[in-house]
Amino acid sequence: MKALRHLCLTLLVSLPIGVTAQNTGSDKPADFLDKEFHRQRREALRQQLPANSVAVLFSNPLRNRANDVDFNFHQHPDFYYLTGYREPNAVLLLFSEQHVINGVATEEVLFAQPRNPQRESWTGKRLGEEGVKQHLGLSHALPATAFANFKLDTAAFQQILFLDSPSDLRNDPGDRADLYDLVAQFKQKIGLQSGQDLAHLQLYQVIKQYDAQGGERVQQEVQAQMNTNPALNSNSFLKAYVAAKGAQARAAVVASLPKEKFDLTTLENILAGMREVKSPEELKLLRKAIAMSAIGQLEVMKAMHPGMSETEVQGIHEFVYKKYGAEYEGYPSIVGAGNNGCILHYIENEKPRLGNDLVLMDLGAEYHGYTADVTRTIPANGKFTPEQKQIYELVYAAQEAGFRECKVGNAFGAPNAAAQKLMAEGLVKLGIIQKPEEARRYTMHGVSHYLGLDVHDPGTYGPFKPNTVITVEPGIYIPEGSPCDKKWWGIGVRIEDDVLITDKGWENLSVGAPRTVKEIEATMGKPSPLDNFKLPVLK
Repeated sequence: MKALRHLCLTLLVSLPIGVTAQNTGSDKPADFLDKEFHRQRREALRQQLPANSVAVLFSNPLRNRANDVDFNFHQHPDFYYLTGYREPNAVLLLFSEQHVINGVATEEVLFAQPRNPQRESWTGKRLGEEGVKQHLGLSHALPATAFANFKLDTAAFQQILFLDSPSDLRNDPGDRADLYDLVAQFKQKIGLQSGQDLAHLQLYQVIKQYDAQGGERVQQEVQAQMNTNPALNSNSFLKAYVAAKGAQARAAVVASLPKEKFDLTTLENILAGMREVKSPEELKLLRKAIAMSAIGQLEVMKAMHPGMSETEVQGIHEFVYKKYGAEYEGYPSIVGAGNNGCILHYIENEKPRLGNDLVLMDLGAEYHGYTADVTRTIPANGKFTPEQKQIYELVYAAQEAGFRECKVGNAFGAPNAAAQKLMAEGLVKLGIIQKPEEARRYTMHGVSHYLGLDVHDPGTYGPFKPNTVITVEPGIYIPEGSPCDKKWWGIGVRIEDDVLITDKGWENLSVGAPRTVKEIEATMGKPSPLDNFKLPVLK
């Protein structure tokens, strides 16, 4: 009996609890992006690769939660965008021209975690290389165990493009082809010695791109990176750059920077440009994620009362998401009552009673990889105080000003500039500040970011393009102890909506969540399906 127990414990330790499989059966949702979408994305990327180059992308690592339990696996958004593959321990190679692998000419190969019946009985069926070809439509796939002996002839390519590899990898001794091994094998293939990194390549790119506009600031940033990364301190080019006196001396160093085969920036920039503009298939999923998030806000407004806790509010939002089939939240849920609402990324959500405070709720469902990001701020007792209302309506007016700047061709920063100007003027009128330039004490963040597979999606940050989705989220936060009348203390207000920019103007995708003071107070006066949901009292 003792030996049997030891065997069971050994199995449990060797097979961590976590999601590592990909459902491909008839019982999965029917509205995932199809393999043709991902194939088109790979081809669009391939067409933008430099001549005679290869792009290398790794899946995300598994993250440990505690002991032998992992967090649910979440794929690297770029990897998912290009493949649809939702398992860990994988590498994708895309070639600018056809490349011969095992006697077959191909533009792509995905090294997937291999089938393993023992592990699959614990964590679910894996696709394996045949499943990758059948279900995801990649023309060439191999098991990840084959990557160690795969001949990547670096001399045959003019450029090798890749994203910065994850630094927090764990080695699974029972898996010879986990991400830890795959990254180590890749570094060996490109001749990177143990202890080396390629951070200097990113700094080379920064210097080349930005020295002409802001050389002294670039020097300071390079020096800061050298201070925190010992591997950079021996780089003679970086040392010469930070020591250069004046624009002419810097220009001479920039001209002498070596052109290296390995490139950490081009692939990131190409993918940012691609992901900035959403396809009709992507917009369909985004609309669904945003709609269920707006309904979550609506239902919480009806259910909220002063006796609730922050955690309970979070739970109602997330229940709505699950009811609609969302797999995850797009980011840690933020529910901050009173002064907690003045902490921009407050995620503890542990206040046991809301009382009569304002409650800032910044949450978003993630549906099939695409995430919403919707914020509402409401009074726990259903009625704004005069001070709360004044700050709320100032933020509302700033958001309206931001919306008006969401036009094709406008600068990315236009909504922020309009909203910040209005909030600064309003804070002066309320006597909270004396001069507009003091407003940043209470309006600490910009009002827009891209939205998509990431809550802070990549993009070019250039002029707005059609079919781009951004947030418009002005906020004013007046924490306790601020240098203003105490009547304003503890008021934190953010209103955030998800906006689609089109050739015809802008569309508020999260319009289903009440936004005006009048709408919010009216909604909070309505009955909730949860009014009669009572649980036994725990002692």
